[in-house]
Amino acid sequence: MGYFEMAKTAIKTVMSRPATLMYPARPGKMTTLSRGHVVIDVSRCISCGMCMKKCPAEALCVDKEAKTWTIDRLRCVVCNSCIEVCPVHCLTMEGHYSSAVLAHSGLETFTITYVKPERPKKNESGEPAEA
Repeated sequence: MGYFEMAKTAIKTVMSRPATLMYPARPGKMTTLSRGHVVIDVSRCISCGMCMKKCPAEALCVDKEAKTWTIDRLRCVVCNSCIEVCPVHCLTMEGHYSSAVLAHSGLETFTITYVKPERPKKNESGEPAEA
């Protein structure tokens, strides 16, 4: 009886359609649980370095003096820790597949363009001056 069941399963498997998609010939479908990759809005980044400190893979590097934010795509494990800890919410997770990168092109560096706004000057009484 065991051989009959095995032959039945083998024939059923051979005659059925494949369980996998032929990616990239057919594009994959993104689910709501798919993460994608990390994207930064450099106009909002304040160079606090919280994302760099929280990253378990040490894939991020924030340089305050050079005003750069660098991510190593090959080290990033897409854990979402940097996004959760960002105080100004300049990091997001973009939900689409990205192509593979080579070892020498895994680093992406962005120049931070955030300009810190000036604080309003105070009067002699200690209250903010009116504009």
